[in-house]
Formats: sequence, C-alpha cells, structure tokens
Amino acid sequence: MTSYLLLPNPDLITTTAPLVSSNLRSFPPPWRFFSLRRSRRNSPSLPLVALSSATTAAKPTSTRWREKPELGESDSISILNERIRRDLGKRETSRPAGAMDSKEAEKYIKMVKEQQERGLQKLKGVRPGTTDADGGFSYKVDPYTLLSGDYVVHKKVGIGRFVGIKLDVPKDSSEPLEYVFIEYADGMAKLPLKQASRLLYRYNLPNESKRPRTLSRLNDTSVWERRKTKGKVAIQKMVVDLMELYLHRLRQKRFPYPKSPVMADFAAQFPYNATPDQKQAFLDVDKDLTERETPMDRLICGDVGFGKTEVALRAIFCVVSAGKQAMVLAPTIVLAKQHYDVISERFASYPHIKVGLLSRFQTKAEKEAYLEMIKHGDLNIIVGTHSLLGSRVVYSNLGLLVVDEEQRFGVKQKEKIASFKTSVDVLTLSATPIPRTLYLALTGFRDASLISTPPPERIPIKTHLSSFRKDKVIKAIKNELDRGGQVFYVLPRIKGLEEVMDFLEEAFPDIDIAMAHGKQYSKQLEETMESFAQGKIKILICTNIVESGLDIQNANTIIIQDVQQFGLAQLYQLRGRVGRADKEAHAYLFYPDKSLLSDQALERLSALEECRELGQGFQLAEKDMGIRGFGTIFGEQQTGDVGNVGIDLFFEMLFESLSKVEELRIFSVPYNLVQIDININPRLPSEYVNYLENPMEIINEAEKAAEKDMWSLMQFTENLRRQYGKEPYSMEIILKKLYVRRMAADLGVNRIYASGRMVVMKTNMSKKVFKLITDSMTCDVYRSSLIYEGDQIMAELLLELPREQLLNWMFQCLSELHASLPALIKY
Repeated sequence: MTSYLLLPNPDLITTTAPLVSSNLRSFPPPWRFFSLRRSRRNSPSLPLVALSSATTAAKPTSTRWREKPELGESDSISILNERIRRDLGKRETSRPAGAMDSKEAEKYIKMVKEQQERGLQKLKGVRPGTTDADGGFSYKVDPYTLLSGDYVVHKKVGIGRFVGIKLDVPKDSSEPLEYVFIEYADGMAKLPLKQASRLLYRYNLPNESKRPRTLSRLNDTSVWERRKTKGKVAIQKMVVDLMELYLHRLRQKRFPYPKSPVMADFAAQFPYNATPDQKQAFLDVDKDLTERETPMDRLICGDVGFGKTEVALRAIFCVVSAGKQAMVLAPTIVLAKQHYDVISERFASYPHIKVGLLSRFQTKAEKEAYLEMIKHGDLNIIVGTHSLLGSRVVYSNLGLLVVDEEQRFGVKQKEKIASFKTSVDVLTLSATPIPRTLYLALTGFRDASLISTPPPERIPIKTHLSSFRKDKVIKAIKNELDRGGQVFYVLPRIKGLEEVMDFLEEAFPDIDIAMAHGKQYSKQLEETMESFAQGKIKILICTNIVESGLDIQNANTIIIQDVQQFGLAQLYQLRGRVGRADKEAHAYLFYPDKSLLSDQALERLSALEECRELGQGFQLAEKDMGIRGFGTIFGEQQTGDVGNVGIDLFFEMLFESLSKVEELRIFSVPYNLVQIDININPRLPSEYVNYLENPMEIINEAEKAAEKDMWSLMQFTENLRRQYGKEPYSMEIILKKLYVRRMAADLGVNRIYASGRMVVMKTNMSKKVFKLITDSMTCDVYRSSLIYEGDQIMAELLLELPREQLLNWMFQCLSELHASLPALIKY
C-alpha cells in the first residue's frame, strides 16, 4: 500500500477537495473541450467516454525515484520551458538590473514618442517614399512604373502578377476609365486606377529571386490574411525589442559633461571652414554630451571626406577633458592606424592626453603593457579593432565609444557594441549606414546627424560601368599615371591577385606595384600601406581591406574587377577611396558579362550609377534596403516573414507599428494578487517525498521562483528535474498551478474561475492587445474559443471538466496566450 503526504496548496485555497493521487494522463484531446461559436449545435454528438471512471483509475505508483530516472519525452512543461528559454534567453542575460515600474515606463515611452516625431519630421526630407494623408509613410507603387510581368501585392487580396493598364467602359457610365489588370491564381482582377494606387505595392524579396512562392487566390483571402498577420506579429516583436533597448538606455543616467572654454581652442585648430551640415553635427553632439543626462547614441552619416572624423575628435576631446577614457573602434587595422595617426597629430599640443593603438602589429609584451595602462587609466584615448571589445581589455573609466563603419563588424561584435549603448556615450560614423542603423535613425529611436553638403573643393567621382577588357584597364591606369596620380586595383578575393600582378607588371614594367590583403604578415601589410600613402608605390592591387576610411589624396583612380561580387555598401565605400582632393577622380567598375549577372547584381549596379553625385550615401542606403539580404536588418529569422508580404508592404507595416507602439502595451499584475479558483490539492507519493529529502523547502522555493518571474520558475523546474528526474503526476499538478498563476500575472489576468462549462479570466488587457495576442496564436482551437467582453476573456467548453483536466486546459490556453508576450511592451 503506497502512502501519501499532503502538501500545502501553492494557491492558498481555503476549500479542501477530496485528495486524489490518480494519474489522469489519458485526457481527451483539447479540442474535445471547446464549444466553438460557429458549431455549438453539434456538441451533443461528441463522445463523453473520456470522463468515465476507467479514465480516472489510479496507476500503480512508480518506486524508481531513488534511481533518478531519465526524463522521457517532452511534456507540456518542457515544451513551455523551451519556448521561454528561446524567447527570453538573450534578454535575461543582457537585461539591466532593476525592474521598471509603470510610471517610470510611461515617462520614457513619452520621451521616445517625442524623439520619434522629430525623426519622422526629418524623414520627410530624406526618403523617397510618399506621405499618406494621415502623415504616415507609404511604400505604395505608382501603377504607371510597373512593367508587365512584375509581381505586386494588393493589401486586401494578396500577391498577383501585373498584366497592364487598359481603358474600359464601366457598366454605369459611357466614359472609358483606366483599369489595372492583375493576374491571380484563380483568375484576373480588374481595379480602377485610383483604387490600385491606394492599395498596390511592388513585391520585392531580399534574396536573388523575386518570384513569390505562389500567387494569392481572389476567391479565398483567408490564406493571405494569415500571412499578413504573421508578418504583423513579427514586426511587432522587432519593434518591442527596439523599444525595450531604448527604454533601458533612456533610463541610464550620467552627469552632463562640463562646457569647457578649452573646447573653443581645440575647435579653432580645425584647418578648414566647416560646412553648414558639419556645424549642425558639432552642435548636436555638443548638446548630447553637455546638456543631456542620458548616454548619447548618435549616428553621424556623411559621405567619405565630408568631415565625420572632426565631429568624433571634438566629442573625444570633450569626454577626455572631463577625465574619462575614449575608445575608437575601426573594422580594419589599416583604418585603425590611420585614425591613430590623425588623433595623435590633432592632440599633439595636449601632452597630458595619451593616445594608444592596440593592434596585432604589437609584440606580446607591448600588448600587455598597453592593457595595464588602459586598466589603470594611463591611456586616455584607445584606438584599435574588435580586439578592444575582448574580455581582457578592462577600462578604468570609459566614457565614449566611437564606432567607424559598424556594418563591417561581425554579429558578436555588434552585440558587444550594443551592450555598451546602455552605459556609455556612443558615436557611430558611417557613409552608408546598415539598414538597421538607418531605420533606428529615421524612426526616432536613435538620433542622427546627416552631413550631406560636400566641402567646396570636392568634385563628383566619374563612374564608368562596363564589361571587363584588358585594354580598357591599361588605358584607365595610364591616364592616371600620366597626371602623376596613383591607382587602387581591387578584387573580391585573394585568389586572383597574383594573376593581376603578372598582367600589370607586364603592362607597366617600370612602375612600382604592390599587393595588400588581410592574410599578409602584419609588418608587411603596414609597410606596404605606408609606402602607398607616401607615394612610393603607384599601383596597389588589393582586396576590400581598403574599403573603409583610407585617406590618400593622390590616389584618384580605382579599378574594381568582378564588381558583381561586392555588396552595394562595399562598392560605395570603395569608390569613396578616390576623389578626396580637388582633382577629378574616376571609378571603373568591371563585370565579366552582363548575361552572367543576377537581377539583384544588375539592380545594385544601376543604383550605384544613379548615386553619382556627392553626398548620396544616405539615399543609397535606402536603395540598399530593397536589394541586400533582409537578415542584416532585423535578424535572419525575420527573412521568412518578409517573404510573406514583400519588403515594401513589410516596411510600411513597420512604420505603422512604430507610430502606434504605445497602444500595444500590457500591464502585468502582482503574482500574489492572482486568484485561481480551482479546488485541487494533490498528494505526493511517499517514495518521491523521501527522495526529495526536504519537500516543504522545495515547494517554498518553487513558490518564490514563480513569484519572481517566469524565467526563475523555468530555471527552478529544470534544476528540479535535473537533480531528481521527472516528477510524479501529483508534483506536475503543483508545478502547473504555479505556471498558470505566473502566466496569468504576466498577462494582466487577476482571476480565473470556472462556472459550469464557462471559463472566465478577469483582465486589464485592452481589446487591441487581445486581438494581437489571439491573431498570433498557433492553435486554432484555443483562438476560436476565446471571446473578449468588457474586462473578461471567456471560453465556453463542450462539457464541465474534472479539476485536473480543467487545470490542464488553463495551462495550455495560457501558454498559447503567453507566447505572444514578446510582441508587447510589458511595463
């Protein structure tokens, strides 16, 4: 005879129910418990066998707990835990300490909204999209710009193929009107031109193919509605991630930097006349540092040679003068060395400010010495590559991070850079911002200063795009050498450098030619770049190691071979290596054969040709949006969601979501105020009790973990199972009650009770939030059973359930609702 121990109920229920230890694992499937609103009349025909006494018969209690059994197949708690770990894992490890209360969140959300409004106002002047009547931004397509065969998206019907625009006479008129004809999977649609202009978008995908997986159906739009909803939920999750990051950044405080009279002396040393945009950028950064109490996170977007570095130098001087350290992060060692030289020269008249370069060129002893100096604050300005982000580099009092060309860094480095943004001032310099950076800037989650006016002496670069021929290459190089200049010759891979070297040495036997690439020994690479900068080497054959920032005034011709293998941002940066003086510069872009190029590569090249004028890096990044892989914008997992609706509609939905983000906010309730009216007090088998050693303490720990948050409860359950194996069914019931109460608290549900076949959840949730949550639920059965009325969410079951089955239904239903939390602001 198995004995049992009665444990206190975690929900402190006062009514004691009959104590059972029966294992009710043979539940009917969940859809047997629902009364779907559309099929209520059929309910009597459903079998009720699942509730017979045979179902509830107790199984013999296992005695294997002493042997610590292996965990079996995934149960419902394990599945929920996996989802929690996936959704909350990164957020928990990077989340700043201290919870944010509702009032505090309200204040910061208001600040973000004000900033966003400023960003949207600026946006009207810099992006080519149209503006809707309500002030929102639209990516709708002008039907006249479409070609027969282009794929389009109709907002209400879905994806179709554009056939053409034709005149036709409507039934109720004698005057012919223009109609847009669109082919769908099950027929042809005819739309008046005006209506088409309001509802049509071009269908673009982020990968090579622009063909959709399938065309939508005119007579069944439910599939399209589901695809659109999936995209909308994915967007909302991205927006919430952004909002939470910036709420935490706004929450950080630091004292404003003092306005020093010495700053005017430093600024006076700038040898050029600042352009109007530069002056505005100086002013923006100065206000961020000396008037705000939150850390700066500003993007300086300016074309190559337009004076972004000077903005960074003034910010560095302001921070260092106040006794803090500044870090300057560059993507390549060549660019880091150039920054170091520029900074050292500019700060030469301030001997108390020490500048250091941390690079792989140094010996181990030199590196160790530098690390010690950084740690003890003996170095004020530290310049280097991603090695500055390593765990061995410990800063004494870091105040400013300057990031040059953030798009060149890898995912891990970008995550590390993002972690700095909640604690130190960050200034990002870029000529062609990555789309993610651009969208943050344009939507007001991040401040941006745009330097689009060129220095007076700058002349636009002449861009020549053609198929590769050796005689064209020789002629281009000869023209540059004849006027005393130097030439960059760039290839996408190291493999072809030797072959080009042989060809050029034969064509120009008396000219100094050298190679540069990332696999060379560091000293050799440094010497090569130094010789080229000094004019000793006339032709530099290289990979895109020279892509960012190099400033060599005498190099005014660049030849880029196999241009189709470069990204648009890379090509724009490479072209910017020349034309930095007052001479006319030339960029020759060679491809092997146009017939071999993909549509994406051809589009990329034509975009570059269109942006020939100076100061068009910002506009170019807009084009880059629709051409480059969407994974670089918001993460690889979103690529499929964009494919559902196409890039243009996806971005418009993104802007809409950003402008209404405060409407989709959920207010949790304190765990101890949640009431679960279900009378169930399970008993634990004595074998399991003995195996647990101290069951009362374990139950108390479980309650504390549930009271704290879902992450803590998940960790407690996993640790319990790791240590003691899979729990018996009665312990599973106890854990499920804790999960139900925790999930209810997170969802703003303060009471759950059953009245006959009706389950009712009292909630503070708004109707808009309820709609988003239910739209994103994966289980149709739960979604179709839930209705929202006043302050209640209700579900009518087909039959009145026994207590254990009712708890299981609550657990599964709340798990579905809880899965939508990443798409909601939770303060």
